[in-house]
Amino acid sequence: MATSSAWWRYRPSLVRDPELFERGPRAVVQPDPKGWEARLVCANHDSAPGRNIVSVIDWLLDSDPAIRWQTMRDLTDAPADQVAQERARVATEGWGARLLALRREHGLWDNGKPDTEWISLLALLMLRDMGLDASSEEARTAIGSVRDNATWHSRGPWYGTPVFAGEVEPCINGRVVTVGSYFGEDVGGIVERLLGEQMADGGWNCEQENGSTRGSFHTTIDVLEGLLEHERATGGSAGVAAARERGQEYLLERRMLRRLSTGELIDTAFTQFSFPTGWHYDALRGLDYLRAAGVTPDARVAEAIDLVRSKRDAEGRWPLENPHESELVNARVRDLDFDMDEREGRPSRWNTLRALRVLRWASRA
Repeated sequence: MATSSAWWRYRPSLVRDPELFERGPRAVVQPDPKGWEARLVCANHDSAPGRNIVSVIDWLLDSDPAIRWQTMRDLTDAPADQVAQERARVATEGWGARLLALRREHGLWDNGKPDTEWISLLALLMLRDMGLDASSEEARTAIGSVRDNATWHSRGPWYGTPVFAGEVEPCINGRVVTVGSYFGEDVGGIVERLLGEQMADGGWNCEQENGSTRGSFHTTIDVLEGLLEHERATGGSAGVAAARERGQEYLLERRMLRRLSTGELIDTAFTQFSFPTGWHYDALRGLDYLRAAGVTPDARVAEAIDLVRSKRDAEGRWPLENPHESELVNARVRDLDFDMDEREGRPSRWNTLRALRVLRWASRA
C-alpha cells in the first residue's frame, strides 16, 4: 500500500494505554523502567516487503492518509501540526483524492442515473469520514458544485429543490445536516425541523409520518451525528444541546442494543460492525458517536464495550462485518468503481481505528 514515507515517525514506542496495542498471545508487554508505562513488542504481520510492522498501530499508520491522520490524533497523541500535515494529504493522495477525481463535468458524482443527489451525498459523507479539510480548495470546489447543481429527484413537494434544503425524512435530513454542517453550508432550517420532530422517548423515526410513536436507533443516530456536527460548526444552541442529550439518553437507556420494554436484543445486526454504515445503526457506530460527543461512559455502555472487545482478533484487529448492499450505501459507491479494499470477514482498518478509539475513551472514564 502506498503511504507517506514518513509514516513511521508517528509510531509511539511508549504508551500509557497498553490495551490499545494488545495483539493477543503473540504480544509481549514489557514494563518501562519507570514502572508506569508499557512498551509493546510483537511479531510482524501483514507487512509489505521490507516493511517492519510491529503493532496494530503500525498497521493503521501504514495505510491511507484518511486512516493515518486519525490514528495519529486519536491513538498516538501526535503533535497537532503533524496531524494537520497528514490530514492535508487526504485531498491529494489515496482514497480521498481518488473519490474527488470521480466527479463528472458538472462537479457531481454521477453513475449515469438521474438521482445524482444520492451518490453525491454519499460521496461527501465518505469524504467527511476521511476527514477532508473542509477549508481546502478541493473541498470548497466539491461542496460548491453539489450546492449549486444537486437537487432532489424523489417524488414529493421537495422535488427539484436544492439538496441542502433537505426533504422530509429525518434519517435523510440528519445526514444532510452532517454533510452541510461539516462543509459549511447553511442547514439551519433542517435543524429546526429535526428539533420539532423529536419523539416523546427522545428518539427520531423516519416512520413517524406513517404513525410510528417510537424512536428508531437507525434514524436517531443519523440525526444525532448531524446535530453534533452542526454544534461544532455553529457553536450550537440550548435547543440543539437539549435535543442531543435526550437522543443520547434514548440510546443509553436501551444499553445501546436492547429494547427498553423487555431487555431483548433489538436486532442482531446491531452487534455487527459495518463501514460505511449508511443509515444503519450498530453498537460501534453508537459508541463512536458518544465518544465524539464527549459523553462520559457509564454502566449502560458496559455491554456494548464488552462486545467491542470480543470482536478483536489475535492480531489486535477488527473485521468488517455485515457490509450493507442496499442502494443507498455500498451499491452506489461500487457504481463509481471506488474501492478501499475492505472485505467482509477480513481485518478492517476503519473498524479497527474506530474500535480502538472507543476502547481508549472507555478506559479513561
